[in-house]
Amino acid sequence: MADAVNVGVNLDAFSHAISGIQALRSSVSRVFESLKDGMKNRETLEGREKVFIARFQDHLQAVNRDLNELERLSGLVGRPSESHPLHNSGLLSLDPVQDKTPLYSQLLQAYKWSNKLQYHAGLASSLLNQQSLKRSANQMGASAKRRPKVQPSTLVLPPQYVDDVISRIGRMFPDMTIELFRPNGTSAVLLVTLGKVLKAIVVMRSLFIDRTVVRGFNENVYNEDGKVTDHATTALLHYQLPQMPDVVVRSFMTWLRSYIKLFQSSCQRCGRFLQDGLPPTWRDFRTLEAFHDTCRM
Repeated sequence: MADAVNVGVNLDAFSHAISGIQALRSSVSRVFESLKDGMKNRETLEGREKVFIARFQDHLQAVNRDLNELERLSGLVGRPSESHPLHNSGLLSLDPVQDKTPLYSQLLQAYKWSNKLQYHAGLASSLLNQQSLKRSANQMGASAKRRPKVQPSTLVLPPQYVDDVISRIGRMFPDMTIELFRPNGTSAVLLVTLGKVLKAIVVMRSLFIDRTVVRGFNENVYNEDGKVTDHATTALLHYQLPQMPDVVVRSFMTWLRSYIKLFQSSCQRCGRFLQDGLPPTWRDFRTLEAFHDTCRM
């Protein structure tokens, strides 16, 4: 272990540099806290401005002082030895705090996404193989030109079937109202109202969901997309099963219905209802449990 630690770094200066980083972060936090608090109540406006400016200048000077000290310590730390026997992987044993380096969990996440990508690639390959692209001399000529173009059956579904699937889903969830519109041709647009919590616009191509926009119950639909819309887009990428599109729509609607208690459910990780003024907006795709966006990892 002694050989692993001896990598050409001044450990004493390194320890002081870490303390300097913590001091710099604290001083920067005080700067933003002073900006957040603003001018506190005083007798006169002039008095409030003077106190605010003086305090803000003190915080900036503290940041400058801590930054200069950190630059001085960085020159004393030294550089790691280039002849490390295990290269970069050997440095993993130097950090005893596993919570700060969640390498194993990140590798598992990458492995899961790799398996999922391989699975969807296999599905796409099987669908493409169904549509033959081979041509021969017998297929050329007038007979080949008159032959009608074959549409893939899995992508084109009759509107009556789509309406029936949406109607069955609406009966499954009495607290969710689903209105279906066809503004242009056969493409369907769903207006989903979830109690008094939110509204969602779901744009569909046949029985495949192309895009969704989620807004608060009284929120303007033209506002910028928020957290729930981003999570809903992620859910669309998660629930993918080209052979059974009705199951995909039902699974997505089940996931969306879990937001019926958006303002009543606490985070399953930290146990709090609000974090940075926001409720737990993430819903697990499998268990539908509520998490804050920063607590779900």
